[in-house]
Amino acid sequence: MDRRGFFKWISLFASVPLINKFAQATPQKLDMSQVKKDAEIGVVYHCDFPQEERFRTMLRNIGNHLSVYDFNPMKIKIVVVAHGPGVKFFMKDLSGTPWEKEAIKLQELYEEEKSLSTYGVEYLICNITLQRLRLDANKLHEFTKIVPSGVGMIGHLQAVERFAYIKVQ
Repeated sequence: MDRRGFFKWISLFASVPLINKFAQATPQKLDMSQVKKDAEIGVVYHCDFPQEERFRTMLRNIGNHLSVYDFNPMKIKIVVVAHGPGVKFFMKDLSGTPWEKEAIKLQELYEEEKSLSTYGVEYLICNITLQRLRLDANKLHEFTKIVPSGVGMIGHLQAVERFAYIKVQ
């Protein structure tokens, strides 16, 4: 290997920590008007509850919902809006949060959420909740997006974008 090739390899390996830093960056912040119904049907799932089993039921319902439309994001757009205790299900770890002592299977939830995101499901997290509970936005999953207000976004999606509303009981 010549000197030039050696330095190319060194610069490549030196860039790995830099790439990793960007991979763990804070999720994108969206304005209310940036979320659009870009499919025939739009549905917003409301996630403000603390029960893991109820959350799993919601994810299962979303999968069932997508199956009716052949998992085609051009036919249906599903958005999950999380605020209050519902935010915990979208965090990489719960240390330093009000839920740090809860035994939630975060990795399993992450995998299911990520799988659904491949079909266009979007996860919108309430910035008011992040601020009030002093939650670190860097601990949110990389595929989440932050909106100014969870309930404000739900109202916007229903009134302006004509999304249907579902809340799992």
